[in-house]
Amino acid sequence: MNLANQCIEFMHSSMYRHLWSNAPKECLEYGDYSFYQHFQRSIPSFLPREMIRDYIVGRACASDVQKYVCFNSVVRHVEFVADQKHFTLRFHNLVTGKNKSENFDYVIVAVGHFSVPNVPSFDGIDSFPGRILHSHDFRDARQFTNQNILVVGGALSAEDIALQTYKFGAKSITISYRTKPFGYGWPPEIEELPLLTHIDGRTVHFKDGSKRTIDSIILCTGYKHHFPFLTEDLQLHTENCLYPDQLFKGIFLQRQPRLAYLGMQKFYYSLPFFDAQAWYLRDVILGRISLPEEEDRASDIRLWRERGKQLSGPSEGIDFQVDYARQLLDVTDYPKVDLLAAAAMFKLGRVHKQENILEFRDKLFTSPFTGTPSVANPICWIDAKDDRIL
Repeated sequence: MNLANQCIEFMHSSMYRHLWSNAPKECLEYGDYSFYQHFQRSIPSFLPREMIRDYIVGRACASDVQKYVCFNSVVRHVEFVADQKHFTLRFHNLVTGKNKSENFDYVIVAVGHFSVPNVPSFDGIDSFPGRILHSHDFRDARQFTNQNILVVGGALSAEDIALQTYKFGAKSITISYRTKPFGYGWPPEIEELPLLTHIDGRTVHFKDGSKRTIDSIILCTGYKHHFPFLTEDLQLHTENCLYPDQLFKGIFLQRQPRLAYLGMQKFYYSLPFFDAQAWYLRDVILGRISLPEEEDRASDIRLWRERGKQLSGPSEGIDFQVDYARQLLDVTDYPKVDLLAAAAMFKLGRVHKQENILEFRDKLFTSPFTGTPSVANPICWIDAKDDRIL
């Protein structure tokens, strides 16, 4: 069975052409399925999205998990039936066109939270004569060749889209930040200015009094957690943070712990982080781990939230997430993971960005699982205009 051909409903992904990983693959490796096992050779540390997807699908196929999945179906409604103590789920079969309902003891929401854009408003933006789009709708940097681009945002999407548009020939890129600049050694074509205040025609004005003539505006302003298929009492409402205040262990909805959310945090790790949550959740469902009473769960949430408020930067955020993942993994049978090695690689990657933002994807790392060293791509990332590797 080919997983790639199972879904026939259009899904608008936030990924775009020529997107590459912004962290070394050695930080993304599954504990039970290495990159070397999948590709059967050493490959570079930073990969285009197609190779990351191939790795994820390869692991799913190796475990034969697809035989447990109901494909070609879209969940329309989920509610908890209190007197019967189960969830009722209604879904639509895209092949037969029929609707169906089934009951479940647990519901796991693992749909991500990068699909509903957060779109801010600025004075004059409605009359801007150029193109305006959210990063969710960014598809190909070649569309902005020879243009003066404004990128609004101060996180990873803004960083990468600024680099992408520079790489494919934008005339200039202005990054407008709300809190603080990245502070990288950008090439002359990329600059950072404080948040824009208003727009007058094609002229954008900024808090420091400067102004720029802009052709296109790309809003890299984040996403909203949005779960319209759940009844209101089951929906998670949170900002993008390291520890949502409604989730015990970052997984179980406090007011209804048989509803679980996976991957709802702001994360530095991704694939192994999701595994840590999934293994812990599995063991709760199987009765291997017992959830504490509501008051004790609330106390645990408060402890993590208070620690999160004390964090002073990304390095401490990485350590926070290492400790979070460790307390999940230590009580499960997940293969041994060297989380400290992964944390060190994340931090070294940040150093590489500060040293040269155009070259950090050319750096090489070694797998903490297999000891396999990565190999250099023959073309530097900034010069690679397609996604071929080796």
